[in-house]
Amino acid sequence: MKTFEELGVCEPIRKAIEELGFVHPMPVQEAVIPYLLGNENDVIALAQTGTGKTAAFGIPLLERIDTSRRYTQALVLSPTRELCLQIADDLRDFAKYMDGVHVEAVYGGAAIEPQMRALKKGVEIIVATPGRLVDLMHRGFAHLEQVTNIVLDEADEMLNMGFSDSINEIFESLSEEHHTLMFSATMSKEVERVAKTYLHDYKEIVVGSRNEGAENVNHIYYLVNAKDKYLALKRIVDYYPRIFAIIFCRTKVETQEIADKLIKDGYNAESLHGDLSQQQRDLTMQKFRNHLTQLLVATDVAARGLDVDDLTHVINFGLPDDIENYTHRSGRTGRAGKKGTSISIVHSREKFKIRNIEKEIGKEFVKVEIPSAEEICKKQLYKVMDQIVKTDVDDEEIAPFMQDISRYFEYIDKEELIKKIVSLEFGKFLAYYAEAPEIEAVVPDKKEKKPQSDKQKLQNKAQKGYKRLFINLGKRDGFYPGELMQTLNRFVGGRQEVGHIDLLDTISYFEVPEKDAKKVMIQLSGIRYKGRTVRCNDADEGYPEGKSSKSPSKSKQQKKESWRDLINSNESRKKKSQRGFKGEKPDFSEEGWAMRKPRKKKK
Repeated sequence: MKTFEELGVCEPIRKAIEELGFVHPMPVQEAVIPYLLGNENDVIALAQTGTGKTAAFGIPLLERIDTSRRYTQALVLSPTRELCLQIADDLRDFAKYMDGVHVEAVYGGAAIEPQMRALKKGVEIIVATPGRLVDLMHRGFAHLEQVTNIVLDEADEMLNMGFSDSINEIFESLSEEHHTLMFSATMSKEVERVAKTYLHDYKEIVVGSRNEGAENVNHIYYLVNAKDKYLALKRIVDYYPRIFAIIFCRTKVETQEIADKLIKDGYNAESLHGDLSQQQRDLTMQKFRNHLTQLLVATDVAARGLDVDDLTHVINFGLPDDIENYTHRSGRTGRAGKKGTSISIVHSREKFKIRNIEKEIGKEFVKVEIPSAEEICKKQLYKVMDQIVKTDVDDEEIAPFMQDISRYFEYIDKEELIKKIVSLEFGKFLAYYAEAPEIEAVVPDKKEKKPQSDKQKLQNKAQKGYKRLFINLGKRDGFYPGELMQTLNRFVGGRQEVGHIDLLDTISYFEVPEKDAKKVMIQLSGIRYKGRTVRCNDADEGYPEGKSSKSPSKSKQQKKESWRDLINSNESRKKKSQRGFKGEKPDFSEEGWAMRKPRKKKK
């Protein structure tokens, strides 16, 4: 096995990477570094995520920097700000003992003034997202005329995100003497197109096969009915007590919904998606890297550049349409030589995607049955017992209390005490799975059941001891389980117990203990939420939104309130609805519409 010295890496960089724990080069580094150090032509390197690609291009990039000249000599483009920051941090670490090397990350979603000041002082390497770099070029702070090396990391993703025009403008600003290095996990059609457009006389370096999956990752899938996907997710997470995972969802809305459900059910989870501010995203990722968060629910784009070496699992709550996205997802685990597992929760209509992915990555998926309640409880019980046995006891700290403790437990025998300790840690878990909803087996060729309509959901009965309430807020108002809990705790007081929650587009239903129902309805009715007047009432009284055959007709006052809610939620609609009416605000019932008085035309 070669050393970094044998690859030709200079002593200052070797000293820095040894402090980072780099002992021997990884395969992609062993293949790419000596070639880049000895050749000047363009390169495209194909290697899986987590195999050391940043060091493979970063070390030769630093070796080529002329530290006697204070201008931009190298440029690294990445699709996301997270990946941009990760690359910049790595390059600074590699250059720790190199004098005169300045690395600056420039990306959107952050104040541009500090970035302008840094570039004005002069930096040798810029790591950037395309959009922000073009902005800085237009402002006269980013000068690329003397850049001799440009790296495209995940160029296909940049094109998918709509950066094509920005990339073209950046390349037009470079001198003809520049060299282009491109790194990707797979050789898709998009990558080939990028290579033909921006690279000239390039060498292709492949580590492994062109489109294989990560070597240390096992691929398994669970086949469930679409309505049972969240229940399956809970069972899978419970079956792996020490799980540390990213749960990938297809959309920002789904990401937030799943995270909210997990949090409500007592899991240590957080969401990561594009609607969060940069500060929120940075904090969320920092907590996840430090293992303060166990489950990160994320979109594909948000998780790019999130390098966490000890992820145990990646869970695909829904398979992506793009196979390359699956490769990037699964590549988050099984990094740095460690084993990892990629789990996919799919319904019958997604099975064809499994076959397509298998053909592309050359790996077989293993179908696994959903864990039973008994299997899950055994796993969790062993975890509790293991924690108790491995707990370190400080005799000096506990010694002053031992006499009182011994006296308190004097009449309880050892077996009974063990039962009580385990029940304390494990009782809540046993209680849930004693009455946990069953997950129906997928029947071959069975047609998917149509989702329930709002009326059908209205007819659902509350669980025993609970009252089902209606509230005139829904997903379109940004009203999710987390917002519901915060609203209840704020206006009802204390930590209000909540049962099942049904979120619809414009309305929601939730259950509270019967003894609290009246108090909750009184406290929530009349409050304001994002400009809307909130109504909360007993869901059994009828279908509150619009007429139905099983709901009482609205009174004139109720119609006026519905009108006010509609107008408050959309100011433009308010202006539009007021045209053609005089006096009292319009009544949208059939009688009211027939009796409306049109505004008289001016003579």
